[in-house]
Amino acid sequence: MSELRWGVAHIYASYNDTIIHITDITGTETLAMASGGMMVKADRLESSPTAAMMAAKRAAETALEKGIDGVHVKVKAPGGQNGPHSPGPGAQAAIRALSRMGLKIGIIEDVTPVPHGGCRKKGGKRGRRV
Repeated sequence: MSELRWGVAHIYASYNDTIIHITDITGTETLAMASGGMMVKADRLESSPTAAMMAAKRAAETALEKGIDGVHVKVKAPGGQNGPHSPGPGAQAAIRALSRMGLKIGIIEDVTPVPHGGCRKKGGKRGRRV
């Protein structure tokens, strides 16, 4: 059996959309890209697991055509200053779809941006009063 050709699957899963972006191992060259919004008509369905699955399927097909047979997965939630630090509903579905398409899954890593210091949080002196 020949050596596996690895790529990197960057999955950005927010609560509004899921974006699957497959690059070569260095991360510089894009091989395939698809998002939930490209798969469904209704705006509210962009982040759904179904749309994420369809997007992952399309991206995987393109990557397989270009000779990639394994991917390291980097899952990212919006994070940062004000965004949620947990990935949206599409992340799990996308990973599952990638492996079902016959891509080997290597390392699964969380690359959500974490603030350290930086700007002041929104919500004022006494925080957000609910």
